[in-house]
Amino acid sequence: MEMKDVARILSTSLSKLMRTRGNRGMAETKTNVLAIAFGGGRNGAMLFAMYEHGVRPDVITFADTGGEKPETYEAVERMSKWSEEHLGQSIVTVHKNSMYSSLEDNCLKKKMLPSAAYGFRSCSDKWKIQPQAVFMNSYGPAIECWAAGNKVTKALGYDAGEMRRGQNIKEDAKYRYWFPLQEWGWYLEDCIAAYERHGLAVPPKSACYYCPSSTKKEVLALAKDHPDLFQRAVEMERNAASNLKVVIGLGRHWSWENLVQISEAQLQLLPEPPQIACVCFDGEDL
Repeated sequence: MEMKDVARILSTSLSKLMRTRGNRGMAETKTNVLAIAFGGGRNGAMLFAMYEHGVRPDVITFADTGGEKPETYEAVERMSKWSEEHLGQSIVTVHKNSMYSSLEDNCLKKKMLPSAAYGFRSCSDKWKIQPQAVFMNSYGPAIECWAAGNKVTKALGYDAGEMRRGQNIKEDAKYRYWFPLQEWGWYLEDCIAAYERHGLAVPPKSACYYCPSSTKKEVLALAKDHPDLFQRAVEMERNAASNLKVVIGLGRHWSWENLVQISEAQLQLLPEPPQIACVCFDGEDL
């Protein structure tokens, strides 16, 4: 039997456990905690899928970097209301405990760009993963779960069309990982259909408005739809200019400020920024 078959069997068993736990009610969940780190559209679809499969998460967290797009904040608010009504859990927003008020403030005061501009993912680790880990470390049911010798289950919203994204995620001392959309065979089109079925708008891709992994199309859309935010991103570039030696700007090989000033022909010559493997990325078109 291949490893992928073993993983599928274990995942199916976990799904049955979560479904049974949900049917028993919350009084018996202290040693089997199901946690969700909410981000973009597929995570919302995962909540729809859980509702339709009779699974209830114990806690849903959203890490706010302070620089999310307005559409993301609106989507989180809509999803939180839906989740509270249908799953009994609203979305808990958490922030990094830092001397800086936001990732943007961090970059401005240190005259730098987000780490993705340099090819690293530490901005995601520090401002997304760590705040949620800190929250979970003080979350009562999780503490009870670990004290009982069990692991908290983290559900991740990778769909059935992106199986590779979960292949390198391994259990650790505190967490095991579950991919409900993959297990239940939900592809991108199924996720979009779920939003329509439950009467909610499909949210845009979740990312900071100054994210260095933004495509040229996304940068131009930001300049058009949110010129104030685009200008703040440009100010971040200008502020960091004296410290930039390898990269040119937020586009790594080009600056956002120059991007809006060049011709269409020149635009085609600029490479797209590489997509960093970080938790902010939620796939294409959702």
